[in-house]
Amino acid sequence: MAKVKEITAAIEAFAPRRLQEDYDNAGLQVGNPDMEVSAVLLCLDVTEDILQEAIDRSCNMIVSHHPLIFKGLKSVVGINAVERIVIKAIRSNIAIYAAHTNLDAAVDGVSHEIAHILDLYDINVLDPHKENPEVGIGVIGNLSPTPRLEFLRRVKDKFNVKALRYSAHSSGLVIKRVAVCGGSGAFLIRKAILEGADAIVTGDVKYHDFTTYGDDILIADIGHYESELCSEKIFSKIIRDAFPEAVVYFSRKESNPIAVL
Repeated sequence: MAKVKEITAAIEAFAPRRLQEDYDNAGLQVGNPDMEVSAVLLCLDVTEDILQEAIDRSCNMIVSHHPLIFKGLKSVVGINAVERIVIKAIRSNIAIYAAHTNLDAAVDGVSHEIAHILDLYDINVLDPHKENPEVGIGVIGNLSPTPRLEFLRRVKDKFNVKALRYSAHSSGLVIKRVAVCGGSGAFLIRKAILEGADAIVTGDVKYHDFTTYGDDILIADIGHYESELCSEKIFSKIIRDAFPEAVVYFSRKESNPIAVL
């Protein structure tokens, strides 16, 4: 039976914590690193429902993409969901671990997984780290020439997007080169244009990003949640490859916090 610290070491061998952005807070957030893990529950965000699910399914470790604790806690008195989760996790002896922007930047990380879902090839990092060009945020790759509307429909279907937001005035009729970035990738739109992308697929795109760049590139906003849900698949592969006997579950309580009417 693997220990918490052994599972976190396997994840960090794939996605070293040094790759995380300055604002991030990846790593073990709650729990004893020497605790033996009975089962792992995977999720995008740690919620109270997901913590209860871990208890109900006898999981004593939760691995999430988004950190439960982004900023330092000055008190833990149960005044909000984060504090309540921390208290209940400690009482229930459940470890909580997150790999966020380090998983985004890793080789075969979140953006690479999006690219694979879209059948891109000749994939390269869009915004590489200065020290190592093989890692970084976002990727860009080639696509078999696809009509714009067919491409958009494929994106909508592949990521189960309820309402796809895209740039209505983009001039390209055929998509052959695509940039992608999990989460909030609008800051890469200009870079994608400079690298010759016909389209960029990401989340959290603002109105003025569409008005500024929408004529020059097809922008497809699939949503933050939709773009990063694939992180669970990455976690599962890492843990199962390192510990074939490990019990790993995908959360049944995972849900998008944003609804579309």
